[in-house]
Amino acid sequence: MIRQSILPLVSAEPAKNCYFTFIDLFAGIGGIRLGFEACGGHCVFTSEWNTFAQKTYLANFPQDDTHLLAGDITAVDAEDIPDHDVLLAGFLCQPFSIAGVSKKNALGRPHGFECTTQGTLFFDVARIIATKHPKAFLLENVKNLLSHDKGNTFRVILQTLRDELGYDVHYKVIDGQRFVPQHRERIIIIGFREKTGFSWDDLKLPAEGPRLSSILHPQDGSEVAEEPYTTGPKATINSKYTLTPKLWAYLQAYAEKHRAAGNGFGFGLVSGESVTRTLSPRYYKDGSAILVSQDLHKQPRRLTPRECVHLMGFPDNFNIRVSDTQSYPQLGQAAVVPMIKEVARIMSPHIMTMVSASTHGVANVS
Repeated sequence: MIRQSILPLVSAEPAKNCYFTFIDLFAGIGGIRLGFEACGGHCVFTSEWNTFAQKTYLANFPQDDTHLLAGDITAVDAEDIPDHDVLLAGFLCQPFSIAGVSKKNALGRPHGFECTTQGTLFFDVARIIATKHPKAFLLENVKNLLSHDKGNTFRVILQTLRDELGYDVHYKVIDGQRFVPQHRERIIIIGFREKTGFSWDDLKLPAEGPRLSSILHPQDGSEVAEEPYTTGPKATINSKYTLTPKLWAYLQAYAEKHRAAGNGFGFGLVSGESVTRTLSPRYYKDGSAILVSQDLHKQPRRLTPRECVHLMGFPDNFNIRVSDTQSYPQLGQAAVVPMIKEVARIMSPHIMTMVSASTHGVANVS
């Protein structure tokens, strides 16, 4: 049974006007979900262990009586997860130990992905795919997954998905700056239960993405003030986001020290014409990765959480119900929504073809 469910265990049925169903694993605050909902998907199960992320997620995705939200996915029996067409997961990468595999080979014992990946979060993705046989999946991760643990991690992932689970797998590194004013490279791994006509050539990437000015608070009265981020009749940015003179002096000295040593460490000062560095989950520490320049007589400032919402491509009405200390890490770990939406767009025709074939009994590939 599901031991960490927040909502009651119910039967998951597709919603009206939905083309396919999906589950949202390692969901964070729902960036991947938003991309697939925009293409006709209906979420029937969510798993997210962080209670603060759950609070933000539930504030933005009103639950209905067909949906389950569970905590720690490692405590969930795959059999208890509703049937679904697509599995979505933004799992964290961990190194896989292969020492035990060689030993079991020598002893003539089977190992498979359960041995190779046991103890990693990817194992939970694999065991759910093995049990529920979704028609397709999408996994999102940092670009460094390709080189993680000297390439062993990615090799085991591909071997598991292709050779052991039998999926037709495609992957690509995409930079979110084609859609938002942020340099954010992520690897997207997708798979289909059978061969399809899927091709990355169908991906439409804007030739040039937007600049930072498109997501900054205007501070001219054209925006309604949103406490605690902006205040007053002109919706001026709260002074708490401006660095103290002491912190600004420290960051400048730190950057100069590393420049003198030939290192590239330091703050990232940006203007409205810039594309920022990657928004980090550690942004709440000092904001040094992305500092917005201000008047010559003022220290630079951090982005507000509302600006970070826009920097990640979330909609204007996205609700933030947690403190800055919690919202920055949530947004720094999120997926770029319009990038996921574009990937979902080119996946969805193939998903729907498989759903239609299954519904009409044309094919039985499970």
